[in-house]
Amino acid sequence: MGIGTWVGSVTRWFGTGESGKLSGAPEDEPTRQSIRYASGIDSAGQTVNQKTTLGLPTAWACVALKSEVVGSMGMGVHEKANDGGRIDRNDHWLYDLVHEEPNRDQTPSEFWGGMVASMDLWGNGYAEKEMLGQRTTALTPLAPHLVTVARNRNNERVYRYMDRGQQEELPADKVLHLRGLTMGGDVGLSVMEYGRRTLGGAIAANKTAAETFNGGLQLSGFMETGTTKLTPDQRADLVEIFDSFRGQAMRGSIVPLEKDFKFAPLRMNPVDVQLLESRGWDVEELCRLFGVFPILIGHAAKGQTMWGSGVEQILLGWQTLRLNPLLRKIEQSVKKQLLPMADRKRIYPEINREALMAADSAARAALYSAFGQNGVMTRGEMRTRENLPSLDGDDFLTVQSNLVKLADLGKVAGAEQGARSALMNLLFGGDVEAIIDARVKAAMVGHNGGLRLED
Repeated sequence: MGIGTWVGSVTRWFGTGESGKLSGAPEDEPTRQSIRYASGIDSAGQTVNQKTTLGLPTAWACVALKSEVVGSMGMGVHEKANDGGRIDRNDHWLYDLVHEEPNRDQTPSEFWGGMVASMDLWGNGYAEKEMLGQRTTALTPLAPHLVTVARNRNNERVYRYMDRGQQEELPADKVLHLRGLTMGGDVGLSVMEYGRRTLGGAIAANKTAAETFNGGLQLSGFMETGTTKLTPDQRADLVEIFDSFRGQAMRGSIVPLEKDFKFAPLRMNPVDVQLLESRGWDVEELCRLFGVFPILIGHAAKGQTMWGSGVEQILLGWQTLRLNPLLRKIEQSVKKQLLPMADRKRIYPEINREALMAADSAARAALYSAFGQNGVMTRGEMRTRENLPSLDGDDFLTVQSNLVKLADLGKVAGAEQGARSALMNLLFGGDVEAIIDARVKAAMVGHNGGLRLED
Protein backbone atom coordinates (compact mmCIF):
# COMPACT_ATOMS: atom_id res chain seq x y z
CA MET A 1 0.00 0.00 0.00
CA GLY A 2 1.43 3.39 -0.99
CA ILE A 3 1.46 6.52 1.12
CA GLY A 4 -1.33 8.02 -0.95
CA THR A 5 -3.57 5.10 -0.13
CA TRP A 6 -2.74 5.51 3.56
CA VAL A 7 -3.73 9.19 3.49
CA GLY A 8 -7.13 8.20 2.15
CA SER A 9 -7.62 5.41 4.65
CA VAL A 10 -6.73 7.57 7.66
CA THR A 11 -9.82 9.67 7.03
CA ARG A 12 -11.91 6.53 7.63
CA TRP A 13 -10.25 5.59 10.95
CA PHE A 14 -13.11 7.10 12.92
CA GLY A 15 -15.76 7.19 10.21
CA THR A 16 -18.91 5.13 10.80
CA GLY A 17 -22.04 4.59 8.81
CA GLU A 18 -25.42 3.19 9.84
CA SER A 19 -25.66 0.72 12.72
CA GLY A 20 -22.07 1.46 13.73
CA LYS A 21 -20.64 -0.03 10.51
CA LEU A 22 -17.32 1.33 9.39
CA SER A 23 -17.56 3.21 6.13
CA GLY A 24 -15.74 1.82 3.13
CA ALA A 25 -15.74 -1.80 4.43
CA PRO A 26 -17.62 -4.60 2.64
CA GLU A 27 -19.62 -7.27 4.46
CA ASP A 28 -17.12 -10.11 4.72
CA GLU A 29 -16.09 -12.13 7.76
CA PRO A 30 -12.77 -10.33 8.51
CA THR A 31 -14.50 -6.97 8.32
CA ARG A 32 -17.33 -8.03 10.64
CA GLN A 33 -14.75 -9.20 13.14
CA SER A 34 -13.05 -5.81 12.99
CA ILE A 35 -16.39 -4.02 13.42
CA ARG A 36 -17.21 -6.08 16.49
CA TYR A 37 -14.02 -4.92 18.16
CA ALA A 38 -14.29 -1.37 16.90
CA SER A 39 -17.79 -0.57 18.09
CA GLY A 40 -20.33 -2.09 20.43
CA ILE A 41 -23.19 -1.43 22.84
CA ASP A 42 -22.43 -1.78 26.52
CA SER A 43 -24.80 -2.60 29.40
CA ALA A 44 -25.56 1.10 29.89
CA GLY A 45 -26.92 1.29 26.35
CA GLN A 46 -24.04 3.43 25.04
CA THR A 47 -22.07 2.96 21.84
CA VAL A 48 -18.45 2.37 22.79
CA ASN A 49 -15.87 2.86 20.07
CA GLN A 50 -12.72 4.89 19.51
CA LYS A 51 -14.62 8.06 18.73
CA THR A 52 -16.92 7.96 21.78
CA THR A 53 -14.02 6.89 24.01
CA LEU A 54 -11.92 9.87 22.99
CA GLY A 55 -14.98 12.03 23.69
CA LEU A 56 -14.30 11.38 27.38
CA PRO A 57 -11.83 14.01 28.65
CA THR A 58 -10.07 11.47 30.85
CA ALA A 59 -9.52 9.02 28.00
CA TRP A 60 -8.33 11.82 25.73
CA ALA A 61 -5.86 13.04 28.38
CA CYS A 62 -4.49 9.54 29.06
CA VAL A 63 -4.01 8.67 25.38
CA ALA A 64 -2.54 12.09 24.60
CA LEU A 65 -0.13 11.95 27.55
CA LYS A 66 1.38 8.59 26.65
CA SER A 67 1.51 9.20 22.89
CA GLU A 68 3.03 12.67 23.18
CA VAL A 69 5.58 11.64 25.81
CA VAL A 70 6.79 8.63 23.82
CA GLY A 71 6.71 10.57 20.56
CA SER A 72 8.84 13.37 22.00
CA MET A 73 11.58 11.15 23.48
CA GLY A 74 13.29 10.16 20.25
CA MET A 75 14.83 6.81 19.30
CA GLY A 76 18.55 6.41 18.68
CA VAL A 77 20.52 3.57 17.11
CA HIS A 78 23.69 2.20 18.75
CA GLU A 79 26.30 -0.49 18.23
CA LYS A 80 27.86 -2.65 20.94
CA ALA A 81 31.57 -1.90 21.24
CA ASN A 82 34.21 -4.55 21.90
CA ASP A 83 35.07 -2.99 25.28
CA GLY A 84 31.46 -3.34 26.50
CA GLY A 85 30.46 0.24 25.72
CA ARG A 86 28.43 1.47 22.81
CA ILE A 87 28.93 3.55 19.69
CA ASP A 88 26.31 5.95 18.36
CA ARG A 89 25.36 4.87 14.85
CA ASN A 90 23.78 7.97 13.38
CA ASP A 91 25.07 6.80 10.00
CA HIS A 92 23.03 3.57 10.08
CA TRP A 93 19.99 3.26 7.81
CA LEU A 94 17.76 2.34 10.79
CA TYR A 95 18.56 5.70 12.38
CA ASP A 96 17.23 7.52 9.33
CA LEU A 97 14.04 5.45 9.54
CA VAL A 98 13.17 5.61 13.25
CA HIS A 99 14.71 8.97 14.18
CA GLU A 100 14.59 11.14 11.08
CA GLU A 101 11.84 10.19 8.63
CA PRO A 102 9.62 7.10 9.05
CA ASN A 103 7.64 8.15 5.96
CA ARG A 104 7.38 11.19 3.77
CA ASP A 105 4.22 12.55 5.41
CA GLN A 106 4.98 12.21 9.14
CA THR A 107 7.58 13.35 11.60
CA PRO A 108 9.03 10.71 13.96
CA SER A 109 7.07 12.25 16.84
CA GLU A 110 3.80 11.96 14.92
CA PHE A 111 4.49 8.41 13.80
CA TRP A 112 5.50 6.94 17.16
CA GLY A 113 2.83 8.92 18.99
CA GLY A 114 0.21 7.53 16.62
CA MET A 115 1.46 3.98 17.10
CA VAL A 116 1.23 4.32 20.90
CA ALA A 117 -2.28 5.81 20.63
CA SER A 118 -3.34 2.85 18.47
CA MET A 119 -1.97 0.47 21.08
CA ASP A 120 -3.99 2.26 23.76
CA LEU A 121 -7.28 2.25 21.84
CA TRP A 122 -7.15 -0.87 19.67
CA GLY A 123 -4.48 -2.84 21.52
CA ASN A 124 -2.35 -2.94 18.35
CA GLY A 125 -0.38 -0.60 16.15
CA TYR A 126 0.36 -1.57 12.54
CA ALA A 127 2.65 -0.10 9.87
CA GLU A 128 3.38 -1.50 6.43
CA LYS A 129 7.07 -1.78 5.60
CA GLU A 130 8.42 -0.59 2.27
CA MET A 131 11.52 -2.67 1.58
CA LEU A 132 14.69 -2.28 -0.46
CA GLY A 133 16.41 -5.63 -0.15
CA GLN A 134 16.68 -6.33 3.59
CA ARG A 135 16.36 -2.66 4.48
CA THR A 136 13.10 -1.02 5.47
CA THR A 137 12.91 2.37 3.78
CA ALA A 138 9.51 3.58 5.04
CA LEU A 139 6.82 2.73 7.58
CA THR A 140 3.24 3.51 6.53
CA PRO A 141 0.61 3.32 9.32
CA LEU A 142 -2.36 1.00 8.81
CA ALA A 143 -5.77 1.73 10.34
CA PRO A 144 -6.00 -0.87 13.16
CA HIS A 145 -9.74 -1.52 12.82
CA LEU A 146 -9.26 -2.47 9.16
CA VAL A 147 -6.59 -5.09 9.93
CA THR A 148 -7.32 -8.74 10.75
CA VAL A 149 -4.49 -11.01 11.91
CA ALA A 150 -4.80 -14.65 10.88
CA ARG A 151 -2.76 -17.78 10.20
CA ASN A 152 -2.43 -19.39 6.77
CA ARG A 153 -2.19 -23.09 5.97
CA ASN A 154 1.51 -23.09 6.80
CA ASN A 155 0.76 -21.61 10.24
CA GLU A 156 2.42 -18.36 9.21
CA ARG A 157 0.99 -15.09 10.47
CA VAL A 158 -0.62 -12.90 7.80
CA TYR A 159 -2.30 -9.50 7.93
CA ARG A 160 -5.50 -8.93 5.96
CA TYR A 161 -6.05 -5.24 5.35
CA MET A 162 -9.19 -3.69 3.83
CA ASP A 163 -7.79 -1.17 1.37
CA ARG A 164 -10.58 0.91 -0.25
CA GLY A 165 -13.00 -2.00 -0.22
CA GLN A 166 -10.47 -4.57 -1.42
CA GLN A 167 -8.78 -7.06 0.90
CA GLU A 168 -5.00 -7.11 0.70
CA GLU A 169 -3.02 -9.87 2.42
CA LEU A 170 0.41 -8.94 3.74
CA PRO A 171 2.98 -11.41 5.09
CA ALA A 172 4.35 -10.91 8.59
CA ASP A 173 7.74 -9.65 7.34
CA LYS A 174 5.98 -6.76 5.56
CA VAL A 175 4.30 -5.36 8.70
CA LEU A 176 5.64 -3.71 11.84
CA HIS A 177 3.25 -4.85 14.57
CA LEU A 178 3.30 -3.30 18.06
CA ARG A 179 1.12 -5.17 20.56
CA GLY A 180 -0.35 -3.88 23.79
CA LEU A 181 -1.23 -6.22 26.63
CA THR A 182 -1.15 -9.75 25.27
CA MET A 183 -1.70 -13.26 26.58
CA GLY A 184 0.83 -14.63 24.09
CA GLY A 185 -1.48 -14.55 21.08
CA ASP A 186 -1.07 -12.89 17.70
CA VAL A 187 -2.80 -9.64 18.73
CA GLY A 188 -2.88 -7.33 21.71
CA LEU A 189 -6.00 -6.96 23.83
CA SER A 190 -8.22 -3.93 23.31
CA VAL A 191 -8.98 -1.64 26.24
CA MET A 192 -12.38 -0.85 24.72
CA GLU A 193 -13.32 -4.49 24.40
CA TYR A 194 -12.46 -5.45 27.98
CA GLY A 195 -13.35 -2.12 29.55
CA ARG A 196 -16.59 -1.64 27.65
CA ARG A 197 -18.80 -1.47 30.75
CA THR A 198 -16.57 1.07 32.47
CA LEU A 199 -16.33 3.20 29.34
CA GLY A 200 -20.09 2.91 28.69
CA GLY A 201 -20.89 3.98 32.24
CA ALA A 202 -18.61 6.99 31.93
CA ILE A 203 -20.16 7.94 28.59
CA ALA A 204 -23.67 7.63 30.08
CA ALA A 205 -22.76 9.78 33.09
CA ASN A 206 -21.19 12.38 30.83
CA LYS A 207 -24.27 12.45 28.61
CA THR A 208 -26.62 12.67 31.61
CA ALA A 209 -24.73 15.64 33.01
CA ALA A 210 -24.84 17.40 29.65
CA GLU A 211 -28.57 16.78 29.22
CA THR A 212 -29.28 17.97 32.77
CA PHE A 213 -27.65 21.31 32.17
CA ASN A 214 -29.00 21.55 28.64
CA GLY A 215 -32.52 21.25 30.06
CA GLY A 216 -31.91 24.15 32.42
CA LEU A 217 -32.05 21.80 35.46
CA GLN A 218 -35.78 21.37 34.84
CA LEU A 219 -37.64 18.34 36.15
CA SER A 220 -39.98 15.96 34.40
CA GLY A 221 -43.24 14.97 36.08
CA PHE A 222 -47.03 14.51 35.92
CA MET A 223 -49.92 16.95 35.66
CA GLU A 224 -52.69 16.34 38.19
CA THR A 225 -56.00 17.45 36.70
CA GLY A 226 -58.16 16.92 39.80
CA THR A 227 -61.64 15.76 38.90
CA THR A 228 -61.30 16.90 35.31
CA LYS A 229 -60.96 14.09 32.81
CA LEU A 230 -59.02 15.11 29.72
CA THR A 231 -59.72 13.92 26.22
CA PRO A 232 -56.81 12.58 24.13
CA ASP A 233 -56.67 15.88 22.22
CA GLN A 234 -56.54 17.85 25.47
CA ARG A 235 -53.68 15.68 26.75
CA ALA A 236 -51.77 16.23 23.53
CA ASP A 237 -52.30 19.98 23.79
CA LEU A 238 -51.12 19.96 27.41
CA VAL A 239 -47.93 18.08 26.52
CA GLU A 240 -47.29 20.50 23.69
CA ILE A 241 -47.67 23.47 26.03
CA PHE A 242 -45.14 22.07 28.47
CA ASP A 243 -42.72 21.13 25.68
CA SER A 244 -42.64 24.76 24.59
CA PHE A 245 -41.34 25.75 28.03
CA ARG A 246 -38.41 23.35 28.08
CA GLY A 247 -34.75 24.17 27.53
CA GLN A 248 -32.31 26.87 28.51
CA ALA A 249 -34.12 29.63 26.61
CA MET A 250 -37.36 29.16 28.61
CA ARG A 251 -35.72 28.88 32.03
CA GLY A 252 -37.53 31.17 34.48
CA SER A 253 -40.64 31.49 32.31
CA ILE A 254 -44.16 31.12 33.72
CA VAL A 255 -46.48 28.34 32.55
CA PRO A 256 -50.21 29.13 32.85
CA LEU A 257 -52.29 26.30 34.34
CA GLU A 258 -56.01 25.64 34.26
CA LYS A 259 -58.11 25.53 37.42
CA ASP A 260 -57.41 22.52 39.67
CA PHE A 261 -54.33 21.61 37.62
CA LYS A 262 -51.27 20.76 39.73
CA PHE A 263 -47.74 19.74 38.65
CA ALA A 264 -46.24 16.72 40.42
CA PRO A 265 -42.50 16.49 39.62
CA LEU A 266 -40.51 13.28 39.35
CA ARG A 267 -37.52 14.17 41.49
CA MET A 268 -34.14 12.75 40.46
CA ASN A 269 -31.71 15.13 42.11
CA PRO A 270 -28.16 14.92 40.75
CA VAL A 271 -26.94 15.03 44.35
CA ASP A 272 -29.11 12.03 45.25
CA VAL A 273 -27.68 9.91 42.44
CA GLN A 274 -24.15 11.19 43.26
CA LEU A 275 -23.58 12.33 39.69
CA LEU A 276 -20.47 14.36 40.51
CA GLU A 277 -19.00 11.61 42.68
CA SER A 278 -19.56 8.98 40.01
CA ARG A 279 -17.88 11.12 37.38
CA GLY A 280 -14.90 11.58 39.70
CA TRP A 281 -14.75 7.82 40.19
CA ASP A 282 -14.90 7.33 36.41
CA VAL A 283 -11.70 9.38 36.10
CA GLU A 284 -9.84 6.98 38.36
CA GLU A 285 -11.31 3.92 36.64
CA LEU A 286 -10.31 5.14 33.17
CA CYS A 287 -6.82 5.95 34.43
CA ARG A 288 -6.53 2.36 35.62
CA LEU A 289 -7.54 1.10 32.17
CA PHE A 290 -4.98 3.25 30.35
CA GLY A 291 -2.17 2.87 32.90
CA VAL A 292 -1.87 6.53 33.92
CA PHE A 293 -1.79 7.91 37.45
CA PRO A 294 -4.71 10.36 37.88
CA ILE A 295 -2.56 13.19 39.16
CA LEU A 296 -0.60 13.18 35.89
CA ILE A 297 -3.70 14.34 34.01
CA GLY A 298 -4.72 16.93 36.60
CA HIS A 299 -6.97 14.84 38.87
CA ALA A 300 -5.85 14.89 42.50
CA ALA A 301 -7.44 12.77 45.19
CA LYS A 302 -9.13 14.49 48.10
CA GLY A 303 -6.51 16.14 50.28
CA GLN A 304 -3.70 15.49 47.79
CA THR A 305 -1.54 18.38 46.64
CA MET A 306 -0.61 18.94 43.01
CA TRP A 307 2.96 19.98 43.83
CA GLY A 308 5.87 18.84 45.97
CA SER A 309 8.18 15.90 46.36
CA GLY A 310 5.26 13.48 46.60
CA VAL A 311 4.20 14.26 43.04
CA GLU A 312 7.80 13.84 41.89
CA GLN A 313 7.85 10.35 43.38
CA ILE A 314 4.53 9.55 41.68
CA LEU A 315 5.97 10.68 38.35
CA LEU A 316 9.08 8.57 38.95
CA GLY A 317 6.90 5.57 39.80
CA TRP A 318 4.87 6.00 36.60
CA GLN A 319 8.03 6.21 34.52
CA THR A 320 9.45 3.10 36.17
CA LEU A 321 6.37 0.86 36.36
CA ARG A 322 4.30 1.91 33.35
CA LEU A 323 6.29 3.96 30.84
CA ASN A 324 9.58 2.07 30.82
CA PRO A 325 7.97 -1.35 30.06
CA LEU A 326 6.14 0.27 27.12
CA LEU A 327 9.40 1.74 25.79
CA ARG A 328 11.16 -1.59 26.16
CA LYS A 329 8.36 -3.32 24.26
CA ILE A 330 8.70 -0.84 21.37
CA GLU A 331 12.49 -1.19 21.29
CA GLN A 332 12.36 -4.97 21.18
CA SER A 333 9.70 -4.95 18.45
CA VAL A 334 11.74 -2.56 16.31
CA LYS A 335 14.89 -4.65 16.77
CA LYS A 336 13.17 -7.94 15.98
CA GLN A 337 10.99 -6.78 13.08
CA LEU A 338 13.18 -4.20 11.32
CA LEU A 339 16.77 -5.37 11.73
CA PRO A 340 18.11 -8.36 9.77
CA MET A 341 19.11 -11.36 11.89
CA ALA A 342 22.82 -10.75 11.29
CA ASP A 343 22.67 -7.23 12.76
CA ARG A 344 20.63 -7.90 15.89
CA LYS A 345 23.56 -8.98 18.08
CA ARG A 346 25.48 -5.74 17.65
CA ILE A 347 22.98 -3.07 16.46
CA TYR A 348 20.10 -2.05 18.71
CA PRO A 349 17.62 0.86 18.97
CA GLU A 350 17.08 2.70 22.23
CA ILE A 351 14.55 5.38 23.19
CA ASN A 352 16.15 8.29 25.00
CA ARG A 353 14.86 8.14 28.58
CA GLU A 354 16.84 11.24 29.55
CA ALA A 355 14.60 13.32 27.29
CA LEU A 356 12.13 13.44 30.18
CA MET A 357 14.74 15.45 32.13
CA ALA A 358 15.08 18.09 29.43
CA ALA A 359 12.85 20.57 31.28
CA ASP A 360 14.34 19.79 34.73
CA SER A 361 17.63 21.69 34.89
CA ALA A 362 18.17 20.82 38.57
CA ALA A 363 17.90 17.09 37.89
CA ARG A 364 20.26 17.33 34.92
CA ALA A 365 22.80 19.27 36.98
CA ALA A 366 22.64 16.72 39.80
CA LEU A 367 23.10 13.85 37.33
CA TYR A 368 26.09 15.46 35.63
CA SER A 369 27.63 16.31 39.00
CA ALA A 370 27.35 12.71 40.18
CA PHE A 371 28.69 11.34 36.89
CA GLY A 372 31.57 13.82 36.81
CA GLN A 373 32.65 13.20 40.41
CA ASN A 374 32.60 9.41 40.08
CA GLY A 375 34.38 8.89 36.78
CA VAL A 376 31.28 7.92 34.78
CA MET A 377 31.14 10.69 32.17
CA THR A 378 33.68 13.17 30.81
CA ARG A 379 33.11 16.90 30.62
CA GLY A 380 33.16 16.62 26.85
CA GLU A 381 30.30 14.10 26.92
CA MET A 382 28.29 16.37 29.22
CA ARG A 383 28.78 19.36 26.92
CA THR A 384 27.79 17.28 23.93
CA ARG A 385 24.50 16.27 25.61
CA GLU A 386 23.78 19.93 26.33
CA ASN A 387 24.51 20.84 22.67
CA LEU A 388 27.60 22.82 23.69
CA PRO A 389 30.84 22.83 21.68
CA SER A 390 33.66 20.63 22.96
CA LEU A 391 36.77 22.20 24.47
CA ASP A 392 40.41 21.17 24.28
CA GLY A 393 41.33 18.85 27.11
CA ASP A 394 37.77 18.14 28.31
CA ASP A 395 37.72 14.46 27.30
CA PHE A 396 38.92 12.83 30.53
CA LEU A 397 37.32 11.15 33.54
CA THR A 398 37.59 12.59 37.04
CA VAL A 399 36.78 11.55 40.61
CA GLN A 400 35.98 13.48 43.77
CA SER A 401 39.62 13.62 44.96
CA ASN A 402 40.14 17.22 43.82
CA LEU A 403 38.67 16.11 40.47
CA VAL A 404 41.94 14.73 39.15
CA LYS A 405 42.28 12.37 36.21
CA LEU A 406 41.82 8.69 37.01
CA ALA A 407 45.20 7.93 35.44
CA ASP A 408 46.93 10.50 37.72
CA LEU A 409 45.56 9.31 41.07
CA GLY A 410 48.82 7.57 42.11
CA LYS A 411 51.03 10.36 40.77
CA VAL A 412 49.47 13.20 42.69
CA ALA A 413 49.34 11.39 46.03
CA GLY A 414 52.98 12.24 46.83
CA ALA A 415 52.59 15.83 45.64
CA GLU A 416 49.50 16.31 47.80
CA GLN A 417 51.34 14.87 50.84
CA GLY A 418 54.22 17.24 50.22
CA ALA A 419 51.85 20.19 49.99
CA ARG A 420 50.23 19.25 53.29
CA SER A 421 53.64 18.95 55.01
CA ALA A 422 54.71 22.33 53.69
CA LEU A 423 51.49 23.90 54.96
CA MET A 424 51.91 22.33 58.42
CA ASN A 425 55.54 23.50 58.54
CA LEU A 426 54.40 27.01 57.68
CA LEU A 427 51.65 27.05 60.30
CA PHE A 428 53.24 25.12 63.15
CA GLY A 429 56.98 25.19 62.50
CA GLY A 430 57.42 21.55 61.48
CA ASP A 431 56.33 18.97 58.96
CA VAL A 432 53.36 16.74 59.45
CA GLU A 433 55.37 13.65 60.41
CA ALA A 434 57.24 15.44 63.22
CA ILE A 435 54.05 16.98 64.62
CA ILE A 436 52.25 13.63 64.65
CA ASP A 437 55.25 11.95 66.38
CA ALA A 438 55.33 14.63 69.08
CA ARG A 439 51.58 14.30 69.71
CA VAL A 440 51.88 10.52 70.07
CA LYS A 441 54.74 10.80 72.56
CA ALA A 442 52.84 13.41 74.58
CA ALA A 443 49.91 11.03 74.84
CA MET A 444 52.17 8.28 76.22
CA VAL A 445 53.64 10.18 79.20
CA GLY A 446 54.91 7.69 81.81
CA HIS A 447 54.63 4.73 79.43
CA ASN A 448 57.23 2.81 77.49
CA GLY A 449 58.37 4.87 74.57
CA GLY A 450 56.88 8.08 75.99
CA LEU A 451 58.25 11.07 77.86
CA ARG A 452 59.35 10.73 81.48
CA LEU A 453 57.18 12.38 84.10
CA GLU A 454 60.03 14.77 85.16
CA ASP A 455 60.44 15.88 81.55
